[in-house]
Amino acid sequence: MNPLIKTLYSYPPPPPRHRTQPIRILCVGLPRSGTESLSLALTQLGYKPFHGWDLVFDTAAHLQAWAQLAERKHAPSATTPRDDPITRADFDALLPGDCDVVLDSAAALFTPEILQAYPDAKVILNTRRDVAAWQRSARQAFVTDGAAHWGLWVLHLFSAEVFWLWRLYYAVGFPGLFGARTVEEGLVGKGRRVYREHGWMVKGLVPSDNLLEWNVEDGWGPLCEFLEKEVPQQPFPQTNAGEGFRNRVEKRVGPWRRTALMNLALTVTSAGVLGTAIVFGARKGGWWWPAVRKIPGWIGARWV
Repeated sequence: MNPLIKTLYSYPPPPPRHRTQPIRILCVGLPRSGTESLSLALTQLGYKPFHGWDLVFDTAAHLQAWAQLAERKHAPSATTPRDDPITRADFDALLPGDCDVVLDSAAALFTPEILQAYPDAKVILNTRRDVAAWQRSARQAFVTDGAAHWGLWVLHLFSAEVFWLWRLYYAVGFPGLFGARTVEEGLVGKGRRVYREHGWMVKGLVPSDNLLEWNVEDGWGPLCEFLEKEVPQQPFPQTNAGEGFRNRVEKRVGPWRRTALMNLALTVTSAGVLGTAIVFGARKGGWWWPAVRKIPGWIGARWV
């Protein structure tokens, strides 16, 4: 791990979670393909989904571990070589033990690996019929509200939690998924092709009798038939994350923003101290260098 990242952002590895329920369903369609409605529908049918955006509300140490899992797949290094496979043990250690459905980015970013990890699970390929509409929606969510949002970019530099969230989605995960340097480059230049190829990959890996290709407009019928469930009396949930979800995200991000501001103030103050030490030390013959070398560690130890 980069020494600066280790000093300022790293957490001890989280204790591994233990599976108490089997994974029954994997929804491997890309994000912005009706995942929120599908998650609500599966909850009404008695399942307990782990939605990709549930990562936002997980512990910082687990965020870091998910980001490192994405690095193993999309950004291998000397310490995480490309032939280091991602296995069921990796997913079991990170997924809540009582969840029995995985969908959205937690499944989409690791589709071949998670399909191999849970071969007995039923597979839903949630799609959108209008791929151009999906591309526009994804660009709004991942670029405008994400990677290109300057406030979020600043926040990730001064908050360890946001740093790992940013790294998971915008630095490694989505660029890796789209095979590009940045999320925007991948979505604009390759988004529609990657969307189609992702579906072809899933249909090539999963036996047809264990796969449901489903669109939110299909509603309860095909979903309940595939899962052998009775059709609920209430209408199929139609949502697009909604104001309530955005409010929950803002409630989560609020403390991170305050932490980032505190860390920013600490960094600016420390930079002033460092500058003063260098100027003063230059006049005194360089005695200051051993003390200056300790400043990055001192900052890291006091970051919130």
